[in-house]
Amino acid sequence: MSRAARIVWTRWATGLSAVLLLELACRTGLVPKLAVLPPSEMITAMIALLQTDEVLGNVAQTFSTVALAFAAAVAAGFTFGTLLHGLPRARRAIDPLLASYYSVPIFVFYPLLVALFGLNILPLVAIGFLAAAPAMLIATLLGLDRVPHVLLRVARMHRLGWGRTAILVILPAALPNLFQGIKLSLAYAFIGVIAGEFILSSGGLGYSIAFAYESFDNRTMYGLMLFVLLSAVLSNALLSSWEGRLQRRRGRA
Repeated sequence: MSRAARIVWTRWATGLSAVLLLELACRTGLVPKLAVLPPSEMITAMIALLQTDEVLGNVAQTFSTVALAFAAAVAAGFTFGTLLHGLPRARRAIDPLLASYYSVPIFVFYPLLVALFGLNILPLVAIGFLAAAPAMLIATLLGLDRVPHVLLRVARMHRLGWGRTAILVILPAALPNLFQGIKLSLAYAFIGVIAGEFILSSGGLGYSIAFAYESFDNRTMYGLMLFVLLSAVLSNALLSSWEGRLQRRRGRA
């Protein structure tokens, strides 16, 4: 068995063991059901909820908001990261702001966002964007910083133009960091949007989870929480799989 396969199997075994231990703890009364439902009941509740029109509407609302925030964050983060990489003075001025960016809660900007965009989906998109964009920007800067200079010299020796150098040399070399930025941006977009829905929305998965919590509806709350967790894990796994295929293709080339 290869090292990569052993890592995958170890991850699955660790996760499955944790789920089984939680199931056992809940079934034996070690963990009260009022605090945490057994994983089997969470799965049953999730499947039942996903068959209702109300929950499916909330899923569509949340996922569309996350998709908008994520796409805008990746595009803006990559664009501004590329520009900053070519402007060393501007980068030195902005670096301290990037280093302390996540120490400021994004939600403090909500009144301003509502004043700018109104009471609609746009403030939540903006919150997801503000949470995700810096991760992509920083990853882009790191990726471009780590492009080996020898590759750029080889490109100049072969008289490649700026466009071909960027596509054939710079982007493939920066790809690992760019994918890390994409995965982090997706995670931060999920966090920003769903957390925003907890307190700022009248719909979506975050709102539904908060409403179930306030109503002491543990089955709905844990069912939706499990769905959000599985959605985030599956999205990250798909991106990681795509990254692995591109890296293997690059290695064969």
